[in-house]
Amino acid sequence: MKSYITLIILLITTTLNSQTIKGKITTTKGEVLPFATVLIKGTQIGTTTDENGFYKLKSSKNKIVLVASFTGFVTERRIITLNSSEENIINFELTEHSEMLDQITVTGTRTDKRRTNSPVIVNVINSATLNNVQACNLSEGLKFQTGLRVETDCQTCNYTQLRMNGLAGGYSQILINGRPIFSPLTGLYGLEQIPTNMIDRIEVVRGGGSALYGSSAIGGTVNVITKIPKRNNYSIGYTYQNINGTADNIITGNATVVNENRNAGASFFINNRTRGLYDANGDNFSELPELKNNSFGTNIFFLPTDDQKLEINFSKMNEYRYGGEMVNTAPHFALQSEERTHDVYVGNIDYQINFNDDKSSIITYFATQYTGRDHYTGIRPDIGTQEDTSHLTNPPYGNSETTTYQGGVQYNHKFDEFLKGNNVFTIGTEFVQDDVFDEIPTYNYEVDQLTKNYGFFFQSDWEITEKINLLTGIRLDKHNLVNKVIASPRISFLAKPFENGQIRATYGTGFRAPQAFDTDLHLAFAGGGISRISLADNLKEERSKSYNVSFNFDKPTEHYIYGFTIESFYTKLNDAFTQVNIGSDSFGELFEKQNGDGATVKGITLETRLNYDGIFQIDAGFTFQSSEFDVAVENSDVLASKKEFLRTPNNYGYATLTYTPNQKFKTSVNLVYTGKMDILHLASPQNLITDEYFTSPTFTEIGFKSSYTFTIEKLKTNIEIFAGAKNLFDAYQTSFDIGKERDSNFIYGPATPRTVFVGLKFGN
Repeated sequence: MKSYITLIILLITTTLNSQTIKGKITTTKGEVLPFATVLIKGTQIGTTTDENGFYKLKSSKNKIVLVASFTGFVTERRIITLNSSEENIINFELTEHSEMLDQITVTGTRTDKRRTNSPVIVNVINSATLNNVQACNLSEGLKFQTGLRVETDCQTCNYTQLRMNGLAGGYSQILINGRPIFSPLTGLYGLEQIPTNMIDRIEVVRGGGSALYGSSAIGGTVNVITKIPKRNNYSIGYTYQNINGTADNIITGNATVVNENRNAGASFFINNRTRGLYDANGDNFSELPELKNNSFGTNIFFLPTDDQKLEINFSKMNEYRYGGEMVNTAPHFALQSEERTHDVYVGNIDYQINFNDDKSSIITYFATQYTGRDHYTGIRPDIGTQEDTSHLTNPPYGNSETTTYQGGVQYNHKFDEFLKGNNVFTIGTEFVQDDVFDEIPTYNYEVDQLTKNYGFFFQSDWEITEKINLLTGIRLDKHNLVNKVIASPRISFLAKPFENGQIRATYGTGFRAPQAFDTDLHLAFAGGGISRISLADNLKEERSKSYNVSFNFDKPTEHYIYGFTIESFYTKLNDAFTQVNIGSDSFGELFEKQNGDGATVKGITLETRLNYDGIFQIDAGFTFQSSEFDVAVENSDVLASKKEFLRTPNNYGYATLTYTPNQKFKTSVNLVYTGKMDILHLASPQNLITDEYFTSPTFTEIGFKSSYTFTIEKLKTNIEIFAGAKNLFDAYQTSFDIGKERDSNFIYGPATPRTVFVGLKFGN
């Protein structure tokens, strides 16, 4: 009898203490999910939603893990603290598996296109990935994509370049919001000047499939798309990084405002970074330069009508950079140093109008970028000598200015019945102008070049059937440094032999005009002098033919999404640009850019990915390749000529793993692998007797990041605390040159040594 009474009391107490939880489950598009499952983890308590997506259940515990799931959607888990005095309403928006696999991209075809329907492979690095790997700028984020490698090319100033499928930075077309306004001067340091908190996503097209974007898209195209206003929110964060004792402080801020009608909005970002000098080998000369970065910008959109859109983007970046002897004086008093102060302005305005029942659209656009740079590059002669007196009297300060303009118009029209399929025709014309000026009067060094390019493009995006798509197009360019019109056709084919697989094949041609590229504007230290690059008088354009074939497979199940991609690439260069040593003067070595016979770059990339209920996410990619000139080229007057490209490993890759058991906690681990490569090491009195070829070791960088988010309900604010490390096991170059006469181009390892970081972020 007593046991029955005890049981009744327990049941009554449990009922009295039970708290009601109710809510609604929809898709991210707002569609209701009837008969979705909702349960409390670790218990038998659960229910399903009704036909309108609503659910209701009870719990006697104050803190629970609530799990919502539905077939074909990513399961979502939430840690919930129940409030007995308030109604506990917990809504879920579940992400469909196909959304994760089939994002809308624009870079492959210059029009909105689902990834699985695009004949050109478009890979996406989203803001979540950039956050997981703790990328501070574009340079750090691009490493986590198959076929891409970011290398540091100067021990003193640390300028970087992006290599795609084994080709140097000048073969990579970098776009900002679809516009090629990444000027030659910006190409030197711009990858580090663009902060990740201004980026919504990065779309990557490898190979010649991006020929419609014009010159320099031979290796591929990277399209940096800035944050777009979606809903009212804000965030502000602070990160402290310690680079083997060197402090690095980063402040970020973002805010978005959208009106009630959702036809106008604006997003804003700010970024401030201060990093000290880092000396790896104790010679009092830096391997990482001092940085002081300030940037801000906005993205504004307005929909005058349902058929029109106006978008305006603007950003301003200021950077101070100093590397060399670590002294507290003006740079020309240092034994060797480089100092740069950059002011960069970037902006574009796009207007689109749809008509003819949205079958037709016209897009007009104008974009511009201005970079002003004050700089110093110099080696101080022996103190007290006549040369030193001349140096102090007339130090080698210089200034640079680059202005880029682009304007164009594009017309799209869709035919719903085109030979039993449908076809989107795109036709457009655009104008691009680069005005590059760079001088150092002391060295009698000057680059003053104005380039103009008029382009016309046409494209047919023909969906023959639901499983076959044919993309053809041609671009015509008239460049003022080329005496003829250059035609660059491309053709891409997509077949879907079964539901989850796609086969693609692309052929494309491209060219590079005989103009100044980023590396031509950089002065390197070597053997106590300054090396400079000029363009040969008879330099002509470089042409390319590219072939890509790939197979893509992705399979979504109730809990898993898994897949892989295998792609082969082959690029043939004709009249390939090479640098030839043509002697020296009183300031140092002279190099000239000339046309060689040709070169071939070929290889295979492998990618794999796995997602389990949004809890585990694994992505990995690896590249096997070879890059060779047809005829061996001379790299030094004392060394044998080589066919192999220098600074180009045959193997490299990356991997990321993210563990997210709930919305509060997240841990991610990442890896970047770089294989062996041949480096030219120039002689210098303190370091090397004669020039040599040096084979670098392999490097494996491993990093991790863990974060936990607290929610302050009354303030409707989340507080995220995070910590981690980059290059955890300090896989960093150990054989740097020393002293003022070092070869500054003798740098080949990861960009930074071991870096430990902690941070705090507020937002909603």
